[in-house]
This record gives sequence, C-alpha cells and structure tokens, in this order.
Amino acid sequence: MATVESSPVTGRDVEAARAAVETIARRTPVLSTRTISERAGGVVALKAENLQSTGSFKVRGTAAKLAALGAEGCKAGVVAASAGNHAQAVALAARTMGVPCEVFVPADAPIAKTEAARGLGAIVHLGGGSVDECLVSARERSREGGLAFIHPFDDPDVVAGQGSLGLELLEDVPDLAKVVVPVGGGGLCSGIAIAIKSARPDVEIVGVQVAACAPYIESLKRGEPVEAKASITIADGIAVKRPGELTMRLLSQWVDDVVAVGEDETAEAMVLLMERCKLVVEGAGAVGVAALLGGHVAPAETGTTVAVLSGGNVDPGLLASIARRHETEAGRRLVLLTRVPDRPGALADLLACVASTGANIVDVSHVREGLDLHVRETAVEMVLETRGHDHAQHVMAALRDGGYATQVIR
Repeated sequence: MATVESSPVTGRDVEAARAAVETIARRTPVLSTRTISERAGGVVALKAENLQSTGSFKVRGTAAKLAALGAEGCKAGVVAASAGNHAQAVALAARTMGVPCEVFVPADAPIAKTEAARGLGAIVHLGGGSVDECLVSARERSREGGLAFIHPFDDPDVVAGQGSLGLELLEDVPDLAKVVVPVGGGGLCSGIAIAIKSARPDVEIVGVQVAACAPYIESLKRGEPVEAKASITIADGIAVKRPGELTMRLLSQWVDDVVAVGEDETAEAMVLLMERCKLVVEGAGAVGVAALLGGHVAPAETGTTVAVLSGGNVDPGLLASIARRHETEAGRRLVLLTRVPDRPGALADLLACVASTGANIVDVSHVREGLDLHVRETAVEMVLETRGHDHAQHVMAALRDGGYATQVIR
C-alpha cells in the first residue's frame, strides 16, 4: 500500500476537499440488499450514487476542482470532455459559481446525458469517436479561449473530491470489509481507495471495468499505460480507452485488484437492480454488482461488501431494450411465427388457442412477404407474454397439438 509521502493524493487531501464537495453533492444512502447478498454469497450493500445530484458521482470531483480554482481561476469559464456524466457535473458546478461552461461529448453519447448538460446551461459540442478524442478538443478550446480545463479523472483535486464517497462509507458502514468500484478513468476508484485505506488499510478495494474497454488490467500488469481497442458497450460511462498517468499510478499503489465483466453480465445486473432493488442504474454503475453476481469478485467472508452504483443516467430506450431482452431470456417474452389458412376465422382460431394457455398476446401481425407460403396461406407473427420457461413450453405444446407448426423467432 502507498504511504502518505509517496502518494500524489493523500487521505488528508480527501478530507480537505470534503467541505467543497458538500456544497453541491448530497450524501447518498447505503442500501441493504437481501437479493444480491443471497446470490453473491455474502453480505452486500449498495452505495446508491445513482441518486446523486446530476445522477452520478462526478459532481464530487468537479465541486472540489472548481473550489480549488476559485472564482479568479475560472472567471473566463470552464471546459470539459465527457461521455456525459462529467459534462453534467461540470455544468452544475459552473452554474452554481455563475461561470460559462462548454463540454465536448462523443457523437454516440447518450441523449439523456447530453440534454441534461444543456439543461444545466452548458454549451454542448457533439462529435468525436471517443472520450479521448473529445479530451483533445477540450484542451484546444481551453488554450484558445482561456477557459479552465476540468479533466474528468486525471487531476489530483478531482480524485480528492471523488474520495469523499469513501469517507461516507467509513462512517456509514462500521463493518466495512470490501468495496467494489466501477473503473473508467480511475478517479473514483483511486479516490475511494485513498480515503478508506488511509484510515482502514485492511479494507479491500476492487475495481471493475467492462471487458469491451478494459485498459487498466493489461496496463497494471505491464506497469505502463496500454490503450484498449474499445468496442460498443452499454457501459459507456466507463469506456475510457487509455489510463490516466495520475490515476494509473494511484490505482497501482492503493487498489487491491481490477477485474472485467461482460456485456450480458452488466445488462443482467441492470435489470436485477431495477426489478428487485427498484433502482435505475446505468451500465457503468452496474458493473460492480455484475462482478459480484458473476463470480469475478467474491464478497468478504466477514463484514460488509459495498458495491458502488456510480451512476443512473441511462436512456429510457436502452433501458427498455435491456428489459425486453431479459424478459426473452427468462422465458417471459416469446416471439412466434406460425401459419394459418388465409380465410375468415382462421386468425381467431389461432388466438383462441393461445388464449386457452393463459398467455398474454402483446402484438399480432400478418407476414405475407419473404416466406414460402401457399397461395391460400398467411404467416402470423405473435409477441406473447408468459410466466416463464415452463409456461412458454406449455404454450408451444398447445399450438403443436392444435395443428400449428410454430417457430420461435426470439
């Protein structure tokens, strides 16, 4: 573990930043969860930072950074680059201080995040293929316009501000034994680790990346930053391709391990949090729970393991798609294709057969093109809601017994 003397950010720095953080950020709750505890095999609690101002932890670091700059340091305005959450946080902090704000976000940034930043008064520049490209644009704008550049993670003031979350965990969870933290740029995880391990070196800190963009695992092995080849991910908030110089050093000094989880695991964690815990959490915020449920991180044998839900800013359309996918995987949503004679009453007979099984018919459509059909025949696609795999099999059996050759589409 790092010593106070060797670390560029210390526990004292985190303590000093706390007052500035509390002028904007709220103290988020730590929630117990029997469902996740039982599935993970240990006592698990959730730090609900998805309920934070602007919907993510980012406001902690930006509050600390703007306080460090002071009114004089950012009188010309501030500029930042972000996948969305940092943009909102900088916009809120800038509005609080009464200074102009500009943010650069990738072209594929979630609409909910970019619109929220605009709603807080930021000028949003949309473009670039990644956060890394947007960082270049934001730095150029800073040099050209004299705006103060607010890095999303690779800044000691930002790291210290994020660490305030760790101080809250020390106070709210007396038997704290392990903390599982999402890792994108690494500012949150390193800040939490510094805050907690400065007071309780025995507490284990584990970072979690999404496998589609996980540069820290290889970088920490090699001892130097390695750029990841990022692919599409639902955890856009942590899709940072290259580790920061400061945060990589801090993670190597203070964090016990970094693991990666897959897209499907992340999606299932999001649905579980929504369905069982009644919490809307974005993909980046759900990776800690995904790691616990997927066996990548074991909960502490004694004491409480806390999974940090780092954000809740997810587009409703994406959330609906993930929920529908989960319903299909769980056998509660069935899409079938069958054929009926093209005559009056044939569709009614088919639907009566389905209704007799107790399945709910969500949608029905005729399909007459693209299939090898008899001239007096039509195909019918049905979307059904069932009670699970067993009920879905019962529906399929009833259709077969009724003489309907049926194909499961998805």
